[in-house]
Amino acid sequence: MTSNSDTSFFGHPRGLAALFFTEMWERFSYYGIRALLILYMTAAAPKGLGLDVPTAGALYGLFTGCAYIFALPGGWIGDRFLGAQRSVLVGGVLIALGNFALMTPSLAVFLPSLLVIAMGTGLLKTNATSNVGVLYAAGDARRDAGFSIYYFGVNLGAGIAPLICGYVGQLIDFRYAFGLAGICMMAGVAQFTLTRKSGLGEAGLKPVSPAGPGEWRMLRLGAAALVLTVVAVAGFDLSIARIADGFGVILIVTVVAVFAGLLLSPGFTKQERGRIVVVGVLFVASSLFWSIFEQAGSTLNLFADRSTDNSVFGWQFPSSYFQSLNSIFLYALTPFFVWLWVKLGDRNPSPVVKFAVGLFGAAGGFFVMAFAALAAGEGKVSPLWLTGCYLLHTIGELCLSPVGLSAMTKLAPPRIAGFVMGVFFLSISVGNYMGGRLSAFYESFPLSELFGYVGGFGLLIGLVLLAASKPITRQMGGVK
Repeated sequence: MTSNSDTSFFGHPRGLAALFFTEMWERFSYYGIRALLILYMTAAAPKGLGLDVPTAGALYGLFTGCAYIFALPGGWIGDRFLGAQRSVLVGGVLIALGNFALMTPSLAVFLPSLLVIAMGTGLLKTNATSNVGVLYAAGDARRDAGFSIYYFGVNLGAGIAPLICGYVGQLIDFRYAFGLAGICMMAGVAQFTLTRKSGLGEAGLKPVSPAGPGEWRMLRLGAAALVLTVVAVAGFDLSIARIADGFGVILIVTVVAVFAGLLLSPGFTKQERGRIVVVGVLFVASSLFWSIFEQAGSTLNLFADRSTDNSVFGWQFPSSYFQSLNSIFLYALTPFFVWLWVKLGDRNPSPVVKFAVGLFGAAGGFFVMAFAALAAGEGKVSPLWLTGCYLLHTIGELCLSPVGLSAMTKLAPPRIAGFVMGVFFLSISVGNYMGGRLSAFYESFPLSELFGYVGGFGLLIGLVLLAASKPITRQMGGVK
């Protein structure tokens, strides 16, 4: 499956099609509930859960952060126990079950349901993405373009979901939208089951490095700990803010432990160790980017619902529809970026430079929103403000996210490819968590200043990264 002669799917290996559509349905499920989550939590009962904004923001950051931190054990399970293909199937089933459980109108069920979805997301996303890298031989010039096509599948599901689930959730019933997301995830599981044999063959079918007895014991202990956590969350009156604070501590400890373990491990060559340092730099940049970008589901979602005139030529639309703008822009811009990266060839900017440009795009979007907040005052502003913000964010995302996925497959030592992909998703976990917690300031801080500070921070970090791009790139050991 790594032959350059396989061009069955738009000039790319046929296995890309199986992964493309599976990830499309997974993202439909995830972004369908993401577009509604903070609106559902802050809506008055019985329509919603009736939570205040700081609590809802903490829970939103907790869920989206967990969805990506589980990418670490998800990659480990794929590498050592199930293989990438089986991990994708198990993850899809868990996501669907969690979505169906969200239909129960109870906070005690709501929290464990989100945890189950997060577990499934960690399994599916990491292993599906790692399998994309397996499809291409070393040095295959199609790799970056292949990841961009795969990323288009991600955003095809992410773009459709808010339009369909947003309509059902905001105009009919939130819980029906959660059930619809579960049905669509099961469609993705069925599609992958039917196409993986012909599309992927043996690629990712078995563990890359089968686990030993010690790792099996770790797996059993981890599974028991997760079951106890679900029971505790469901059965005890735990403070959401306290749980979210605890998760933040876990994130810090996890990041330190992961990179300490990688850098201190004696099993890597000097070149591999240099590349791991670059992974760490890209990790920090990615975390900061997603802390800005992922406010789409929190602060920007609240701004769309409360401070934006949600109408075009007299047609009123649900505020969750704005969540589709990012994907719509991706549909339009992805072909250009695919063409650009291929056209540039050896003249491509390094991943470090592309990451800096990504941060500039995220910062620019929030500078736009700072002016939008000033224009809003106590009223509502044109939807063009949010449209401009999402356009800039999309340009930034295309310079960072698919490039980052591709860079991880090239920088990672082959024996820990799934784990390093999990490390990249851990950066998204950190960013999601930070973005969710920032929404706590939505009602207690002037919005123009809040948005301006966020934009200024992104700009500063982007400039630092750009200035240090040459020495960082030298550590990549020839990887482009």
